[in-house]
Amino acid sequence: MGEHEAGGPLWAGRLEGGLHPDVLALTQSLDIDRRLLPYDVAASKAHVRMLGRQGIISTDDAAAIVQALALVAIDEGATDEDVHSLIERQLVAQLGDVGRRVHAGRSRNDQVVTAFRLWCRAHAFALIQATADLQAILVERAQTDGAAVLPAFTHLQRAQPVPLAHHLAAHVWSLQRDIGRFQAAQHAADVSPLGAGALAGSSLPLDPVGVAAELGMASAFTNSLDAVSDRDFAVDLLYACALCLVHCSRMGEELILWTSQEFGWAALADDVATGSSMMPQKKNPDVAELARGRAGTAIGRLTGLLATLKGLPLTYNRDLQEDKQCVFEQVDATLGVLRLLSLAYQGLSFEVATMRAAAADGTTVATDVAEGLVREGMPFRDAHSEVANRIAAGERFDSPTPEEAIAARKGPGMPGVVSEQLVALEALIATTRALNAPSL
Repeated sequence: MGEHEAGGPLWAGRLEGGLHPDVLALTQSLDIDRRLLPYDVAASKAHVRMLGRQGIISTDDAAAIVQALALVAIDEGATDEDVHSLIERQLVAQLGDVGRRVHAGRSRNDQVVTAFRLWCRAHAFALIQATADLQAILVERAQTDGAAVLPAFTHLQRAQPVPLAHHLAAHVWSLQRDIGRFQAAQHAADVSPLGAGALAGSSLPLDPVGVAAELGMASAFTNSLDAVSDRDFAVDLLYACALCLVHCSRMGEELILWTSQEFGWAALADDVATGSSMMPQKKNPDVAELARGRAGTAIGRLTGLLATLKGLPLTYNRDLQEDKQCVFEQVDATLGVLRLLSLAYQGLSFEVATMRAAAADGTTVATDVAEGLVREGMPFRDAHSEVANRIAAGERFDSPTPEEAIAARKGPGMPGVVSEQLVALEALIATTRALNAPSL
């Protein structure tokens, strides 16, 4: 009876004696990589079918293994080193020696990164759709409430009036760039490493291209060393999530300001706000604060994986076991924050009169007054100085109105033609909605 048959690790053939319990505890990753199970099973099925097609194992054995793989599950109290070990243990328990044939031409090195790539590919798509959900809610609010007028800011000082639709659309455009990054991360993950083995492939007549095609992946690897050591796709997904959460953090900060008594521009629905355990009057924007806080942690996860990767020699090193937890947590956090902000904006009520009063304070149209003098022939620097002096002397302008100032800005991407932006954004969201999910 071999060590693995007795419950030892897949690699136990080289070493005698049992592993020290403390080392085993440190190296076990089943609690983390159990999320890879359906992806590892799918990749194992594709690998086994290939083994049968190539005559490496019999077609009957391949069919039996594929059938047994469908029954693999995380059993209660499992103590396997990782999900890959669990799969092989259960195959051997079901099929005996036939189950051992699953690993021909394959290493845990190419096995784990294949499952991880499939997981990242699927979840990049989920992030794309969740981002589109938030976009759609922002566009809907821009269409229903977008005529409201508010002052836009520089340096958190009132600057110029804009319609609410233009302001909300700015967030939608930043989220559209996030979708582009999630799509790039999905594409980066869409390469099959199966067939690279531990690092230098196999002398068995494998068919990596056929396996990649069966998994619905865009291509197979082009260098076996790179295939098992590459984690760029994980960094890409971490980065895309981190920047998306930075955008969400900015939105959260804005909600915190707008719903404060000092601004009084909006109010959160009761079902997304919290109270105080001591102060009965409080209605706190915890969802927005969590969005803001989780962006900081997301940046930490990204820098953490980059630091792990920076000193690794080719090819596989056990440091790479650290890649999955940070990515899993990053994706969970990003999906959660996107959902929270979707709920927050969906139920947000705007204080239109208060917003307009801030926009109509007589100073936000100062640039328009200066530009009116330019149209009359005055050099802009002189017009700027004249208007600045009048404001400093206490003058406030009631012409043009904020609405007139907005309407005068009709160039591409400007607030006076925000309806064109909303049409373009609706089309982009529809395109995102029409994307096909990865096959698994």
